[in-house]
Amino acid sequence: MVGQGVLRECLLDPDVQQVLSIVRTLTNQQHPKLRELVHTDFFDYSGIESQLTGFDACLFSLGVSSAGMDETKYTHLTYDLTLAAARTLARLNPNMTFIYISGAGTDSTERGRIMWARVKGRTENDLLKLPFKSAYLFRPGFIQPLHGIRSKTRLYQALYTALNPILPLLRSAFPKYVTTTEQLGRAMLKVAKQGYARPILESKDINAL
Repeated sequence: MVGQGVLRECLLDPDVQQVLSIVRTLTNQQHPKLRELVHTDFFDYSGIESQLTGFDACLFSLGVSSAGMDETKYTHLTYDLTLAAARTLARLNPNMTFIYISGAGTDSTERGRIMWARVKGRTENDLLKLPFKSAYLFRPGFIQPLHGIRSKTRLYQALYTALNPILPLLRSAFPKYVTTTEQLGRAMLKVAKQGYARPILESKDINAL
């Protein structure tokens, strides 16, 4: 869902010249700026490294829900998957800005009681150690999908559908905890182009951008 929103804003932004979207299957979305690269193993990029150079930014939005997972599996699909891409890109593009979609409540200490928050915290901490030009960690809370964007997680999409009539009220009542796919995508692009004073951005920071 986040990836759809980020891609939309990239294609609309006049400053963005080219977008490479790495996908498991072609979406068949057509746009002069967009090139889709089919790749099935998101833990190993050795076979496509020649196509991953010359980019200014990576807007990394891959992620899974921790529901029903133990810590080992969630770590593999969150920490291992993210660092596999980031380590490759840092080596190939040292002047790149890397932006990672994390989540509100992430535990930077890596020692808290909430499993997913610890794993996300470890992921964030190790991303900041990589030799990118800069790295930023976005921690959105509730994300409202706009422009026909839908979540691929059925439970999440059912929640969005149920809450849709009152989402404008939620955004008004809790502006620090609710953002939209449009705001998130635009904020990621702005930070990629201009940077930000801190590496971690919460929902209130995202909305302020």
